[in-house]
Amino acid sequence: MTLKLNDKYLSKFVTQDDYNKIKPTLESAYQTLTSRTGKGNDFLGWIDLPVNYDREEFERIKSAAKRIQNSCDVFIVIGIGGSYLGARAAIEFCKGQKYNALKKSTPDIYFSGNDISASNISELLEICEGRDVCVNVISKSGTTTEPAIAFRIFRDMLYKKYGKEEAVKRIFVTTDRCRGKLKELSDAEGYETFVVPDDVGGRFSVLTPVGLLPIAVAGIDISDMMKGAADARENYSLCDIEKNDSLKYAAIRNILHAKGKSVEILASYESALAMTAEWWKQLYGESEGKENKGIFPASVSFTTDLHSMGQFIQQGSRIMFETVIDVQNSDSKVLIPYDESNSDGLNFIAGKDMHYVSRTAFKGTAIAHTDGNTPNIVLELEKRGAYEFGYLVYFFELACGISGYILGVNPFDQPGVEEYKKNMFALLGKPGYEELGKQLLDKI
Repeated sequence: MTLKLNDKYLSKFVTQDDYNKIKPTLESAYQTLTSRTGKGNDFLGWIDLPVNYDREEFERIKSAAKRIQNSCDVFIVIGIGGSYLGARAAIEFCKGQKYNALKKSTPDIYFSGNDISASNISELLEICEGRDVCVNVISKSGTTTEPAIAFRIFRDMLYKKYGKEEAVKRIFVTTDRCRGKLKELSDAEGYETFVVPDDVGGRFSVLTPVGLLPIAVAGIDISDMMKGAADARENYSLCDIEKNDSLKYAAIRNILHAKGKSVEILASYESALAMTAEWWKQLYGESEGKENKGIFPASVSFTTDLHSMGQFIQQGSRIMFETVIDVQNSDSKVLIPYDESNSDGLNFIAGKDMHYVSRTAFKGTAIAHTDGNTPNIVLELEKRGAYEFGYLVYFFELACGISGYILGVNPFDQPGVEEYKKNMFALLGKPGYEELGKQLLDKI
């Protein structure tokens, strides 16, 4: 199995009676999702996406990726939230955190437009000096503040560096099919465009052109990634908790939540999964966190965070549970050398592979944390690769939709996100927000 849910560390926290009690609600939520009759059903395109996507556009993505690889040293991906987290997660998952520093035939890939930091933009502009650059801006509307500012800056840089005719060939836009300011600009300037599907929300969009173009530029096999997602879709098509681990994961989360566990910590012993955790946090936080409901999503990277957060997880307030992604196999083999002096006292592990030691640390930690009354859900992932990433993405997306309906919320909207945007526009003096701006000034 590519991915297997191991529940052996849950025996004292989740009983068969718990499963029996949640089963009717779980099955109802699954049917609501798959029959597309629940709240937010306009945004369920991701369910069949692995087998129902635009093949012609998919081939254009591959073609564009090759042209980008051949024409630039630096590829700037501009987007925020779901417009960048999935792609960055996939690249680090498959290629590692140090992708940009590795010897490779593909461009360095940097992400911008996900904050409003002057220093970040300035440093990235400096990195681009003397190097060939291509840009991919990702925004359905083109008016989201953070990416819109970044695109202005990098578009200006490209036009000055190459002139308009050449710069146009280096700008790739992922936006709405027919409307929006960015689509209008792209049509007017002649940028190559890819489509943000109308029926797939940003946090579910990694397997659309939103994520696939940057992923392909990194030299990752996107066909293999889609195959992994398609196989997950097939394997999780049964409404049977004993045969569907995605369904079971949704059930366990909500059983533990009902028992007072309000924080879920996603943990991994592979640093390459750090951005996968960031993607996961948006997926679950934005989907479930509404109407004063939801399980708060947090993450840690072990064993690093065992020396910082480990104490709290072990003995702090008992409001949390852990979901551990246990990568079973590694392509990297690093043996620990023997030291004649044994000055560090580690000769007892000399000759052992570091991945073996890491997985042993996981087992010891899982026992300690469950003994400390922190339940552990373990997701055993065969290895890191494009296929496995696609499979894992579908597993989490399906469970997220089911879990949201169990909570009784719309898992596919994000009304709260719009509040800060309105306030920021008003305080910056955007036309049409004058009255709100006056009200806000009284609160500052």
